[in-house]
Amino acid sequence: MGGITIWAVAGGSRSRAKSESRSESKAKSKATDRSVRSTQAEATSRAAGEGARSTLTPKQLGEIAEAEFIAKAVGMGFVVAKPWGDSEPYDFIVNVRKSFHFWRVQVKSAHTIGADGGCSFRAHDHEQKSYTAESIDALVAYARPMNAWYVMPVRVVEELKSLMLYPESRKKRSRFEKWREGWEVFRRAVRRARR
Repeated sequence: MGGITIWAVAGGSRSRAKSESRSESKAKSKATDRSVRSTQAEATSRAAGEGARSTLTPKQLGEIAEAEFIAKAVGMGFVVAKPWGDSEPYDFIVNVRKSFHFWRVQVKSAHTIGADGGCSFRAHDHEQKSYTAESIDALVAYARPMNAWYVMPVRVVEELKSLMLYPESRKKRSRFEKWREGWEVFRRAVRRARR
């Protein structure tokens, strides 16, 4: 790996040897640059979960949170289905195996911690409308830096545009703290308003 290959060719062996030596050096330099960039990208990606500035877009961060939600929910014995496309107001359908209790679930995530130790979440759709029982059954808020999950029936967040959670603060508590790791919500029958 560290050697130089010299070709003996009549009429230009020195220039070809120098040219190939330069080519090998450039190739090694490019490989080193790619390795450094890859390592930096991995470090940035890891740091995104720790509240550092990320090169990932908000959509990519949301997709990461959704993947982590699937892993968490399936690991806890739930069945998780994803609707085709982005047309529905919910991200997933969740139910308990061998039951007919289906929950329409919207997943929101926070990837940074505020100066007050809190994580801010949007509790509305793309049209800035608060979630209602007509659109979802549950909102899951994931504070990624703390690996804290909040599973709330929609009635808890109806009429809200945002919510603040303080998963690691001893001084500040939100009224949503009782929903932390509230996965048992999905084991109950869904109460939907009759039309």
